Amino acid sequence: MKIAIPKERRSGEMRVAVSPDVVKKLKGLGFDVVIEKGAGEGASFTDAAFAEAGATIAKDAASALKNADVVLKVQRPIIEGGPKSELAQMKKGAFLVSSLSALSHPGDAEAYAKAGITAFAMDLMPRITRAQSMDVLSSQSNLAGYKAVLDACSELGRAMPMMMTAAGTVPPAKVFIMGVGVAGLQAIATARRLGAVVTATDVRPATKEQVESLGGKFLEVDPEMEKDAQTDGGYAKQMPPEYFEKQKQVVAEHIKKQDIVITTALIPGRPAPVLVTEDMVKTMPTGAVIVDLAVEAGGNCPLSELGKVVVKHNVKIIGYDNMPGRVPQDASSLYAKNLLNFITPHVDKEKKTFSPDFEDETVSGTCVSHDGKVVNQRVKDAMASSSKTKKTAKKTATKKPATKKPAAKKPAAKKPAVKKPVAAPPVAEKPVTEKPTAEKIADSKPANTSKGE
Repeated sequence: MKIAIPKERRSGEMRVAVSPDVVKKLKGLGFDVVIEKGAGEGASFTDAAFAEAGATIAKDAASALKNADVVLKVQRPIIEGGPKSELAQMKKGAFLVSSLSALSHPGDAEAYAKAGITAFAMDLMPRITRAQSMDVLSSQSNLAGYKAVLDACSELGRAMPMMMTAAGTVPPAKVFIMGVGVAGLQAIATARRLGAVVTATDVRPATKEQVESLGGKFLEVDPEMEKDAQTDGGYAKQMPPEYFEKQKQVVAEHIKKQDIVITTALIPGRPAPVLVTEDMVKTMPTGAVIVDLAVEAGGNCPLSELGKVVVKHNVKIIGYDNMPGRVPQDASSLYAKNLLNFITPHVDKEKKTFSPDFEDETVSGTCVSHDGKVVNQRVKDAMASSSKTKKTAKKTATKKPATKKPAAKKPAAKKPAVKKPVAAPPVAEKPVTEKPTAEKIADSKPANTSKGE
């Protein structure tokens, strides 16, 4: 059975879906591994290292993907471009294992189904104990939290730890972490190792103990509302508007004294919540730094810009996309092990093939398309929501504003007929005849044009 690993083609992606160590293990399972030339260069894995591990090096993507039974990727395949797209080069019936961002790009799932591809979205891996070794979000977010602190340090114009010198004492930097998931916890640990004073906040009260165990201080917003702030899968829930209003008040006061703020709040398949408003940024110390790890989902700070470092109100705001990709070697190694751990339990040792058990929770939870259909309910719901949004937008764009016709003019009132005076006898006075005044009819103004939705 042939496993293909093409070079990642999305802008700025330096990772690769396998490492030389994982290639050896795939070969040990009986697979033929074909890797596109140069696929591992961004992660410091040479073609020679892959070849030594037992992989065949293909000259291009088409050669690597040709007749491949399983395709391993880091990011979702490019489906645009007709015959030259990555999806078009995969054979019907192939298995695709990748981070597909399926809830953010649900329309792609339909393309996989039409192409006859059985696609597994590793970013939909259930949060269960058995699946921890397969959880790509955890492995990649861990590195993102670490790198966020280092990037913040490089932009901050002061030292992180307290320094006692002959010239005076340098106080420690103050770091505030918003969102205590995997990325947030690693950010806390890294900032503490560098000597900073760290505080953190999260809607899930269970994270308080984790923050304190790493040497940080937990900033509570509303303990009562936070009791039911976590899904069964371990993700943060969408909180009501009143919670965010209270959060703004608490954070607004705290953020005034922070040197570094790192935001990590993400809700799968939904826009990132705004945690740091422009008014808050204005109150921060001159030279402070914000790292927005949610910038790809709209950002936790409305001033952050995707892929850029900007200065707003004397505060540097880092909005790098694909933060794990900024540590490509370790990110690729960990990601490759996630994929290996997902594949290994479903290998038929006699036939040496990948035969996924669709009753397995790790398979059913990640499978997006199979047998020409979209099979994941979460993705179906996202597709329905996306379709509804598009229809509404199209209706709004094409709907002509209703214009009321101006009221019709009333016909002018006819002047009453004036009877000619009858000639009177010479001795009688001439009767006075009043001419009736014509009624003035004012045209009614047309009603205001109503705006389309």
